[in-house]
Amino acid sequence: MTNLISASDRFQRKLDDRANKIMASTFRILVVDDEPSILELVKTALETLDDYNVSTATNAIAALEEIRRAERPFDCILLDIQMPETDGIELLRGLRSLPDYADIPILMLTAMSDRSYIDEAFKEGATDYVNKPFDFLELRSRIKCAHQLVDERRKTELSQKCAYQLQQKMKRNKQFNFDDPISVSDVDKHLRYLEFDNYVTQLARRKLFNSQSIAIKIQDAQLLYEKQDCDSFRNAIQTVAESIQLATHKVDCVFSYRGGGIFLVISHDAKGAEALSCEKNLNTLIQERTPHQQPAPEPINVLVSNSVPMRGLSRSAAATALQDAISNVNELELALQKDQDTQTGTMHDHRQDLRKQTRKRVYERVLFELFGEENYLNMR
Repeated sequence: MTNLISASDRFQRKLDDRANKIMASTFRILVVDDEPSILELVKTALETLDDYNVSTATNAIAALEEIRRAERPFDCILLDIQMPETDGIELLRGLRSLPDYADIPILMLTAMSDRSYIDEAFKEGATDYVNKPFDFLELRSRIKCAHQLVDERRKTELSQKCAYQLQQKMKRNKQFNFDDPISVSDVDKHLRYLEFDNYVTQLARRKLFNSQSIAIKIQDAQLLYEKQDCDSFRNAIQTVAESIQLATHKVDCVFSYRGGGIFLVISHDAKGAEALSCEKNLNTLIQERTPHQQPAPEPINVLVSNSVPMRGLSRSAAATALQDAISNVNELELALQKDQDTQTGTMHDHRQDLRKQTRKRVYERVLFELFGEENYLNMR
């Protein structure tokens, strides 16, 4: 009899273990919307299209209660912006302050199309922004994409943390590659790599581009990376990000660190280009924020590209405009490297000529897009 009970217990434990593994592998989503019909529609669609476990809440208080009762954190949250009392932006801000929800995908569901809502959502940590009414196949694709990319980010950050713990005594500890878009903390206008790409997509979909792209590059960033340990290079990136934030504190803009010592800025008014056009002022801010320590840290100087217009462009053309800004700042750095032994005045003239040539190329590209090849050739 004892053997039978023991065997029964072992069998039950195996069933429980199997159930726990199945539960752990199920992708769990929390949908928050004050419209019960929307909740039921989303829940039915997602559970039908994929093996998702979907929970729902009609307001922020109910959502926080669902989170409190959950045995483990949700894998993804779909969050409506317009809700009574506590709106979706405020709830998003609160969720991002919770350790378990600092990095999970949070997709905003809304019928609002004003850019102010898009900007605020991404600045508070939204992963993506989905408009109502939405296509459920597209929504499923966006959920999968967001989760995959954030999951990779978690693995990378965990790997970096482990590497640091194991190699913190090494002078040349490299937890990440030079081209990796490492994280920047506590800078309001800074968007992480994925969020910045999604932000550009949202602007392009709404034809809201009346903006400018600007690239900022740490001069000799590759050399700086090779000469310093990982923490020092990360601190340099953080210092530049904080300085860009200070330089643009009155400007309607966002920016992102893209790896390779390069930041991309999207400014929605002319003040953005003006605030960043003077490299001297930006470099002064950087020097003021560089910690004073012994031995002295490597000096940090940045180069600023021409502003590239982004007016009514498609997503692919927007990407081209951003790449034009990067190409321009790379050309400036190359020119400086070639002219490093020349007099300051000559170097300045060369840079001014180079800026004029780049500006002309950008202007010609915009004319071509606006008027077509035949009219564009007649205007020359």
